[in-house]
Amino acid sequence: MDAKGRKKVRLRDLSIRLSVLALLAVLLVGAIGGGLGWYLTRTNGETPLLSPGTQLSNVDPGVTREPGSISAIAESVTPAVVSIEVRVGQAGATGSGVVIEGEDGYIVTNNHVVSGADGVEGAEIRAVFSDGSGSVARIVGRDPASDIAVLKVEKPGLVTASLGSSDNVVVGDPVVAIGSPLGLAGTVTSGIVSALDRPVRLAGEGSDTNAVISAVQTDAPINPGNSGGALVDATGAVIGINTAIASTGGGSIGLGFAIPIDTVRDIAEQLIGTGSAVHASLGVATRSVTDSARDGALVLNVEPGSAAAKAGIREEDVVIAVEGKPVGSSEELTVAVDSHDPGDTITVEVVRGGSSTELEATLDAA
Repeated sequence: MDAKGRKKVRLRDLSIRLSVLALLAVLLVGAIGGGLGWYLTRTNGETPLLSPGTQLSNVDPGVTREPGSISAIAESVTPAVVSIEVRVGQAGATGSGVVIEGEDGYIVTNNHVVSGADGVEGAEIRAVFSDGSGSVARIVGRDPASDIAVLKVEKPGLVTASLGSSDNVVVGDPVVAIGSPLGLAGTVTSGIVSALDRPVRLAGEGSDTNAVISAVQTDAPINPGNSGGALVDATGAVIGINTAIASTGGGSIGLGFAIPIDTVRDIAEQLIGTGSAVHASLGVATRSVTDSARDGALVLNVEPGSAAAKAGIREEDVVIAVEGKPVGSSEELTVAVDSHDPGDTITVEVVRGGSSTELEATLDAA
């Protein structure tokens, strides 16, 4: 207290008192707010769960699909790709096909898709089109040596696929595969050409297919049922007929193979014209060999009177080149010979007794 008896107020005491008052004010406001919220919650009813007539916002960005886009390719080509349904007794199978001549109803597919139904009483083959309609299909001709078959349906005016040229294809080109994988019609997948001139041996289970093709390799996902479908380039032209996959478990692992369309066109024209196809033949049985320095095709057997026999090719010869192009396996020899026509004369380089020699062979028809 001062000399006149007045009590002194310290600043510290004042500060404590103000803090206590502020805390009490905050607590009072919180209590009032909480009570008000509780009261409103108890007095206001919940809003309805349903609100008829509600419309959500819609944004129309005006999507533009450029010519050559996958969607544009699919729209133009899918109507020319069909599903092939094969039924033999109680068993059934599916594949794909491509309309190659719309007015007369010709469809190309794989031999291994339809071979099991050929000549079997009661067997039925049907082509199902992109609009859901179907038609009974008859086999025009089959070629087990190329895995190509042609069907005919009595349905004029079909959309016809545009056939390109496999000679114009290069590794890295974008491609689209269209078919019925696993029975799912109208399926579209995309990728690139990952390799060309890949020798692939085809031997379909339950089929008489026994072919070696010079395949277009693609990483576009291809699965069972895609066989006979279209491999299409960026212009919408068919550059191959999908026929096989490399797989460790029955599905696509990014390695699919298509028969080049130039080969398909040649074989299909022969089948439509005569019901059969002719291939060039050298007349040898071979297997792939390597001596760690050079690969080739070891001759196991020479058919009497064949082109090889007349050319002087012998058993135990190793074929290492045809027309100056290296041959590194039995499959490569088959592809090299099949790229020529019957009657063509080719130069065959063989290794015999440690030295190489060139022989000329005039190819037979097979």
